[in-house]
Amino acid sequence: MTAVSATFSRTDAPADLKPLLVIPARMAATRLPGKPLLDIAGKPMIVRVWEIARDWAASVPGARVLVAAGDREIVDAVTAASGDAVLTDPDLPSGTDRCWAAARTADPEGNHQVIVNLQGDQPVFDADILSAVLAPLSEPAVDIATLASVIIDAQERDNPNVVKLVPSFAAPDAQIGRALYFTRATAPTGDGPLYHHVGIYAFRRNALERFVSLPPSALEIREKLEQLRALEDGMRMDAAIVPQGTRIGVDSPEDLERARAYFAHQSA
Repeated sequence: MTAVSATFSRTDAPADLKPLLVIPARMAATRLPGKPLLDIAGKPMIVRVWEIARDWAASVPGARVLVAAGDREIVDAVTAASGDAVLTDPDLPSGTDRCWAAARTADPEGNHQVIVNLQGDQPVFDADILSAVLAPLSEPAVDIATLASVIIDAQERDNPNVVKLVPSFAAPDAQIGRALYFTRATAPTGDGPLYHHVGIYAFRRNALERFVSLPPSALEIREKLEQLRALEDGMRMDAAIVPQGTRIGVDSPEDLERARAYFAHQSA
């Protein structure tokens, strides 16, 4: 069975979640040192990401946006833009750990029972995917929600840098599927669509706390995919299938120029 991509809107997000959107960011980067503060059309990249999340959250009841910074310079840049940022231990092993540390600091009472891990190096994305990533949480059994898109570009099918989701759908026209596996390989085999994982997650608070308490799992280490830790531990993860849309992640100098060109075109 296969799913169809759907366009989700803010009304598709369950109304009572009061999500805390956390954007982890740190200055250390192998290919692009200081990446969060790289200039994109007059603003630091982290501020570009924060602005999209802020505008989305303004119309979602109880939503809050927080930058989880590994460095003081990032905090300063976000607060200068009137944003909310928390300084976290720069030596935390992952962005997920940074999200949990920031949530504990900024929301110790647990007012936000859903925490969204939003990548800080994706300065261009459609804000409606934030609604989409919350949609699977309407099912109480789901611990973690994420996103995927149908692979259209044939070159992505065999590219190990493109992470594939192997989902299971309850019906041919389902828009949300249960995540069975993630891999860098081309999977599954046979006829049918392949799905490109979009690395945004919505954790129930207790699931995030449980996740960061676990050691890296065997498949996580082998595939170099953190999300496999959750599946190996038996957590349920569902994925909403969304259109490819316009999304620019910055992992290289070429990506940075694409992002700058996008904003230059928007302002032209």
